[in-house]
Amino acid sequence: MQRPRKVNRYCPFCKKHTVHDLDKMKKKKASELKAGQRRFRRVTAGYKGFPRPKPEGREKTSHRIAIRYTCTICHKTHQPPNIRTKKLDIGEST
Repeated sequence: MQRPRKVNRYCPFCKKHTVHDLDKMKKKKASELKAGQRRFRRVTAGYKGFPRPKPEGREKTSHRIAIRYTCTICHKTHQPPNIRTKKLDIGEST
């Protein structure tokens, strides 16, 4: 999927349509202090194997991609619900 670098869309803070910059969000590093990660470390410690079964079948063909929009007027960002696509190319503005 190809998207332009700048797009005209509604800004919920300005309450009108303005030009927005697109950014593709990167995945954050998972926190080691979360309950699920602590449980995972406890289960995999020692001589035991991996705690979850191997995935059956195939990998999904598309992934959820988060796009962040930054308003060029008020410089606030908002992020609509994620989209599913195989690949996202953010090109030049048209």
